[in-house]
Amino acid sequence: MALRVQKYGGTSVADIQRISRVADRVIKAHEAGDQMVVVLSAMAGVTDKLISLARQAAITPDKRELDVLLATGEQTTAALMAILLKSRGYKARSFLGFQAGIHTDQTPGKARILDIDAQKVKKALDQGHICVVAGFQGADNNGDITTLGRGGSDTSAVAIAASLKADVCEIFTDVDGVYTTDPRICAKARKIDRISYEEMLEMAVLGAKVLQIRSVDFAKKYNIPLHVRSSFKEEEGTMVVNESADMESAVVSGITCDMNETRITLKRVPDQPGISAKIFGPLADAEIMVDMIIQNTRTGGETDLTFTVTKDDFDRALQISEAVAKEVGAEEVLSAKDIAKVSVIGLGMKSHSGVAATMFKALAEENINIRLISTSEIRISCVILAKYAELAVRTLHAAFGLDGDN
Repeated sequence: MALRVQKYGGTSVADIQRISRVADRVIKAHEAGDQMVVVLSAMAGVTDKLISLARQAAITPDKRELDVLLATGEQTTAALMAILLKSRGYKARSFLGFQAGIHTDQTPGKARILDIDAQKVKKALDQGHICVVAGFQGADNNGDITTLGRGGSDTSAVAIAASLKADVCEIFTDVDGVYTTDPRICAKARKIDRISYEEMLEMAVLGAKVLQIRSVDFAKKYNIPLHVRSSFKEEEGTMVVNESADMESAVVSGITCDMNETRITLKRVPDQPGISAKIFGPLADAEIMVDMIIQNTRTGGETDLTFTVTKDDFDRALQISEAVAKEVGAEEVLSAKDIAKVSVIGLGMKSHSGVAATMFKALAEENINIRLISTSEIRISCVILAKYAELAVRTLHAAFGLDGDN
């Protein structure tokens, strides 16, 4: 007997017919002798509709009440699944986030899980129930409902799997695994059978939408194997597991593309101690996440400082940067929205040289100019003009031998 946690995304539970098909899958595993915990997202489109309703009620909805509203999407699917299972003669019980023991901090809309006390779920499993948990939500120390942000049901599932010491956490979605790149951009993309937590984290951070970043972080921390697979097919998907020696044989495992980047540059900033803190402190206070940071030193005690932020944060970041530029005596502030970040990722970079050279040569042969470069132990990222993004992805996919036979 294995303990399996399965998570199904919004497209998998988009209507009663699809919820019924998910129930078939859950029942099959249950009848094979496995203990089953099912974590569900809201039906596809429901969360957006709830947000729209809230904005009709108020231009800026109260964040606490918005969490209460949005949590009803997952509550609906969890209840419907339990009703379906019971109607077929199976013991089932639905749990909201707080009932499943998911305790979070007090940050509305993007709460972080502090701990999980899944004893109620464990007790129901021991009694032979299929446990159905509403994803995306928890409760803070005041008992207020909180939500975990976009993709939060992935995090709910992995956190519950960690608490219950599950044998595997299966993430069912509308794709059949993790691919070497986005198949919509590159027709020769191929499915990866096994990928390390580290590679998956880099891919999630850099634009791959298959898994939510915090869910991978949880899985790595608690050593929970993740199986990413399709809700609509029976085939095996991609296993996300601990690094193994054979994984380094592939120098590059995947190519990502992030179109959600913007660039801000402060020109001729005084090159003095404390200036960077004056620039990035206000951005941090405004909860703006800065991604890449590049500093180019000029002659005469001046420097140009460039950084990237998401498009959602661009307007606020530009406003803050212009105010700070005046304060520190920078010459001007430049900005650009028409950029993209392409990245190559692979454990093999740890033990193989020449990856950067191959990447730069391949882009140069297509006359794609590189604006910014950043690296980690297993990743190289380049900022380029957005209009070349798809060409860059296909070019790099071929350059690193990732093209499949399809």
